[in-house]
Amino acid sequence: MTALLHAGGPLCSVLVERFGCRLTVMLGGLLSGVGMVTSSFSKSISQLYITAGFITGLGSCFSFQAGVTVLGYYFVRRRALANAVASTGVSIGLTLWPLISQYLLDEMGWRNTFLIFGGVQLNCCVCGAIMRPVQHKSPSPRQVPEETTEGAQLSNGAGPHPAEPPQQGRFATCCRILQKYLAFDVFYKNKGYQIYTIGVTWMVMGFVLPLIYLVPYATQNGVEERKAALLISIIGFINIFMRPMAGLLSGLNIFAGRRIYLFSLAVLLNGLSNLICVISADFTVLVLYCLIYSVSMSGIGALVFQVLMDVVEMDRFSSALGLFTILESITILIGPPLIGLLVDLTGQFSYVFYASSFFMVSAALFMGLSFCALEKKNKLKEAPKVTADSPSKYQYTEVPSKPEAEGQAPPAVMYITSI
Repeated sequence: MTALLHAGGPLCSVLVERFGCRLTVMLGGLLSGVGMVTSSFSKSISQLYITAGFITGLGSCFSFQAGVTVLGYYFVRRRALANAVASTGVSIGLTLWPLISQYLLDEMGWRNTFLIFGGVQLNCCVCGAIMRPVQHKSPSPRQVPEETTEGAQLSNGAGPHPAEPPQQGRFATCCRILQKYLAFDVFYKNKGYQIYTIGVTWMVMGFVLPLIYLVPYATQNGVEERKAALLISIIGFINIFMRPMAGLLSGLNIFAGRRIYLFSLAVLLNGLSNLICVISADFTVLVLYCLIYSVSMSGIGALVFQVLMDVVEMDRFSSALGLFTILESITILIGPPLIGLLVDLTGQFSYVFYASSFFMVSAALFMGLSFCALEKKNKLKEAPKVTADSPSKYQYTEVPSKPEAEGQAPPAVMYITSI
């Protein structure tokens, strides 16, 4: 489900461009609701992979990513704060759903719980219906339709280009589609987008591990199930308040163009906080861990899409988000099962938090140092241009103190520095 939440990005981009954000969010709510309702009739884990995994995950992707995309069009000056406030929905969900899920499972069983979840997911259709429509800008002069260009050539007296062979035409069409919805051209040309995408893809491998394994780790060490579920709720509750604060902080002028360093710092803190769980599995220590983890998680959640909007132009954001999320989905799908296999072989949950720390810390150092090196490289490239275009303001000139008369020796020279 989580992998599909990210991997459906390119398909979501197609739907957003074709039908707009409103209908895409409504379609996502419908798919999510249907997936949850059909899950209540499943008879095996394989059927749940299709219903709760594929259908619900794809629907959640449509609702979530279309909602993120529409924020970029709604807000410009306050975009960082808008992203942070919108992401508090994730925090509210993290706070309420563990407690509600545990209660429903105890009182009604898992089949009826899936039915209720389906009804809740259908409310995404209402959320999509009340979104304000976005008016897209008219295409730029570079985006001239092929028919217009061909017609101009014919009017100038030149004959049309010979038709491409069918195989070459299909290949060219596939390349255009990939470039349009997966932004491989942006990934190749934009070094900032390249660094950020690789760093976040590596980071996600460890970011989701504590959320998946924290409750089993606590219960294995003697914590009651309800208390263990409360740990996730604590993380979500603190996120409700910390994410808007992180958005306000990152929106300050002092951090303009430097949000990537704030993001790297949050990732580094998140990775180091995982080592607290290795020290002790006592409930008090785990609560302390949740407090520190949630602060860093708030920074990551508030900045992850804002930084992407900073490094990519807004007219290519939808396609850049598609490639960004589909690469994330690969590591999300690979990471937890591999760590689960390691836990099964060793019987030690502490390896989960060691692995998470390794992925998070290494990703933070990679992004921070790479962007620092890239910034220095760009400054060195711009320095010769500035010198050539605008000469130094401090000029040294020689001006005679008196008019020079013919036949006389050169007069004394007065030195003047003009500022």
